[in-house]
Amino acid sequence: MESGLHTRENRLPRLPSRRCERRTLLFLVLSCYLSAALPAQNQASADATQASPKAAHAPHLDRSGKTRKGKVSYYGHKFYTKKMADGTPMDPQSNAAASKTLPLGTKAKVTNLKNGSSAVVEIRDRGPYVQNRIVDVSPKTADQLGLKKDGTAPVEVKPVEVPQSDGSVKPGTGAADIQRVQ
Repeated sequence: MESGLHTRENRLPRLPSRRCERRTLLFLVLSCYLSAALPAQNQASADATQASPKAAHAPHLDRSGKTRKGKVSYYGHKFYTKKMADGTPMDPQSNAAASKTLPLGTKAKVTNLKNGSSAVVEIRDRGPYVQNRIVDVSPKTADQLGLKKDGTAPVEVKPVEVPQSDGSVKPGTGAADIQRVQ
């Protein structure tokens, strides 16, 4: 008999295939990446949530009190009684308004530039989340501004009282308008 050509002792050890080596390497690389990336992502997410529930969408707040121009719209029926950013339910008969950039608690004079009608609102919510709109108002305020027919209108927003980050309140460009009326 030949000296065991097919015996175990004469066979070369079976090495892993190239394909298997690549899979193992890929698995190791992905494991390292995920073990480093996921904790960092979870920490960043937790930091953003603690800062504000809508921190990812909230731009820099404008506490300057300067006049701004843009478009206004008003809250639709689906928003009635939903909670606003300040935690209160939206009341269609209130003077509540939403702004992406004015701080909550800001009082502002909103003037419809088409017809000259104006109303004083209080910023209590965030929005509108529609491009080129700077403020959403309650249906009652929409009636006062005369925009229910068209749904939107060009407006001028003059802050009257702007809460500052230190707790003080700064008069805005609309403060003089309100004092003249009283």
